[in-house]
Amino acid sequence: MKPKLLISACLLGVPCRYDGKSKPSEAALALGERYELVPFCPECYGGLPTPRPPAEIRGDGVFTESGRDVTAEYRRGAESALALCQALGIKDACLKSRSPSCGNREVYDGTFSGTRVSGEGITVRLLHKSGIRVFSEEEIE
Repeated sequence: MKPKLLISACLLGVPCRYDGKSKPSEAALALGERYELVPFCPECYGGLPTPRPPAEIRGDGVFTESGRDVTAEYRRGAESALALCQALGIKDACLKSRSPSCGNREVYDGTFSGTRVSGEGITVRLLHKSGIRVFSEEEIE
């Protein structure tokens, strides 16, 4: 029996990103050989539509470029991800790099200028606090 892996649905080809597209990754798909993949999009589970305005972390919150505070939706999605991991005994997650939900090493700086900074997305923060190992599609090897 293979261990379960929470994985960003967009990495498996599900068009759930903010722009209505996906970011399929051959390396992420290949993880299905070692894991039972459990696709998940925290932003969708948090109640945000697809497509949706891009959002970035600023301070302790998440905001769209127009200034709309979407922190509650991001937190709700993170809590749903954690609940799913706990219910299914998931210990590892492969999440989309640089996402305000799923980024595990860096995120955008909140200015919508394309500038990246060290940091974690809202979902990654919660999963890490709960002892779940998170890596991105860029770290699969």
